[in-house]
Amino acid sequence: MIPAKIDPMSITAIKEKGVESIVDWFEQHKRTFYTLGWCYLRDPRQMEELFYRSIIKVHKELPRFNRETSFEMWITSIFLHTCRELSDDSSLQVSEEGESSQDLFKALDQLKADEKEAVVLRYVKGIPQEEAAHLLQDSVEKFKELLFSGIQSLRKEMGYGSTFNGCEEYHKDYIDYLGRNLDRPKKIDFEVHLYHCQNCQEDLGTFQDVMVSLTRKIEDFHVPAGFMENVKDRLAAKEKHRQKKNKKRKRMGFVFASVCALLIGIEVFTGSFTNLYYTWTEEDQQLRTFLQHGLGKRLNLEAESNGVKIKIKSAIADDVQTLVFYEIEDTEGNNQYMMNYDDGVFVENEHEIMNYEAYLRYYPSDLKSDLNNKEKNVYQGKIGLLPLTKDKGTIKLKITTLQKLIRDSSDQNNDTAYENAESETGEWNFEIPVTKQPSTEYALDQETEVEGIPVRFDKLTIAPTATILDSAIHNELPEKRIEFLNLDHLNINNKRVEADLYGSYFSDQNDKWSTFQTYFDPFFGERPKKVNVQFQSVDLTVEDQKTIELDDTKEYPQTFEYAGSTISIDKVEVGDPTKVVISNHEIENREYEWIYFNVVDEDAKEISSMEVNSEGVVVDKNGIKYDMSINPFTYEEIEQPRYFFTVQNITLYSDNAEKKVIPKRLEIYEYSTTKYLDDVVKISLE
Repeated sequence: MIPAKIDPMSITAIKEKGVESIVDWFEQHKRTFYTLGWCYLRDPRQMEELFYRSIIKVHKELPRFNRETSFEMWITSIFLHTCRELSDDSSLQVSEEGESSQDLFKALDQLKADEKEAVVLRYVKGIPQEEAAHLLQDSVEKFKELLFSGIQSLRKEMGYGSTFNGCEEYHKDYIDYLGRNLDRPKKIDFEVHLYHCQNCQEDLGTFQDVMVSLTRKIEDFHVPAGFMENVKDRLAAKEKHRQKKNKKRKRMGFVFASVCALLIGIEVFTGSFTNLYYTWTEEDQQLRTFLQHGLGKRLNLEAESNGVKIKIKSAIADDVQTLVFYEIEDTEGNNQYMMNYDDGVFVENEHEIMNYEAYLRYYPSDLKSDLNNKEKNVYQGKIGLLPLTKDKGTIKLKITTLQKLIRDSSDQNNDTAYENAESETGEWNFEIPVTKQPSTEYALDQETEVEGIPVRFDKLTIAPTATILDSAIHNELPEKRIEFLNLDHLNINNKRVEADLYGSYFSDQNDKWSTFQTYFDPFFGERPKKVNVQFQSVDLTVEDQKTIELDDTKEYPQTFEYAGSTISIDKVEVGDPTKVVISNHEIENREYEWIYFNVVDEDAKEISSMEVNSEGVVVDKNGIKYDMSINPFTYEEIEQPRYFFTVQNITLYSDNAEKKVIPKRLEIYEYSTTKYLDDVVKISLE
């Protein structure tokens, strides 16, 4: 069936609701996309990364969706591209699925890359030939050739034999005939030939068996319990990063005009005028620092639309990002606006001059600074764009939407309200000249252990706009693995450089090591001689298997012990749908924050149609609890928070309308936990 193009009203709703609506869309289509992704990757962590990156990319590219193709095909193209990115440098790991599914994916791995993609899109994802061919930028005839050769190869890999006795001139008709797409005259001719040719009958029958077997094995494939919850947690962390407020900055001001002539005289003898000039004329502290170090220049480019004036003050480019400082003035009212790269801000020549695969940094609004509390109609901020691929270039920046910043008078911290935020539309165009500033890299050779797991420090990069530490985690211990290592700060030449709260991400993974980067504030100073790395915490996943029998005829609640804590099964209620509720309200000294599990039915099959809704509580490093339903809080202001589940409501759906789901076992296979660290690793660069 050809997917219908999405209703324009639906697109409007998705744009208005943002990432949340895209997550909901993926939630509805997770099974087919998870199966598609598993054809490229065999690591559950990489699958989470795949969905996470895809959702972010869809959200970013949504303004460019032109409705010339179906919404699902457009998302599939982004998802497929992300699959390729993650699989290029990845070694496939052993599947944890059933033997039947595992054999299928192993067979698919033996196909040529173009054959595999054709077979996967047509028979795994179920995309019609014409749309799948368009997606792969092939002609329909070429696509059918790939399908035929792919199925031929699968026949051998799946144990159907490698002898093909059918008449070669009719091979081209197999795909269309079995797909019921063959033109009537060709169909009649083909069926007449089949009637008289035993070899073609057997060949076509085996060909059909492979296709049917492929479809059935795909239907047995399932999405692990809690998978989308993990993806949502990461997206929630990104959103909190977007709302993180910069620390209050105090502006130093002096009267410039009265001493300008004196300073010009001083410059002749000391060369100090440039630094002092920017100290007294540039209010933005960070931009002032860049200008004082000769890392950029004033631009003061202006554009006005609908009574809103935007000024591009400066742009600092390096190998990490292109940092643009701006000022927005509402000339007809008392509103403050900011730029949001995810909504209405585009670099029209991005693919020509920028590194599209780089990590895009986000900078939240800052309404707490003195700078943005001087005037009610002026906001000064910055936005991170991708780094340049060339030493010099001109960025063609197009802005069509600005986000209105709303001060909440009930918030003692003078925070910003984002919900139902208004926006201002218009058209502001800029051509921004930029020169990429050099970065310095220092090779490191230092190794330590965290919770018994080797951690390696490989490289320190000092760029004008950021300091980056490249590290690696050893991942060969199946019983325990590090999901994330949180660093607090660096101490470089006795200068403290703070870590970006959400500025760490995995950059590569293989059989032995997972490498990741942690971003810190810029470092200005002499050549580093020593670096101290201050750890903060580590997020772990620990394998700890336990099976609990379920019986709806028993009385509940019932309890069982797991990882030193008592978990309660509050309810097992068979119905349409079936519901299971588990809880653990004991937080103090609890080893785990989340448990990962599957539910098995009476036929000893894992239930794939499962929805899990969780309740929980945030606990800081000092054991203080925060419950959003009782006392709203600002996540970033909590010291090293941990989120513990308290209740998990599990809803089980049946694939057979005439049969209810009867859960028989709860199989817990691992849990996640956070360990606070106070370790310091000292690294010498001399």
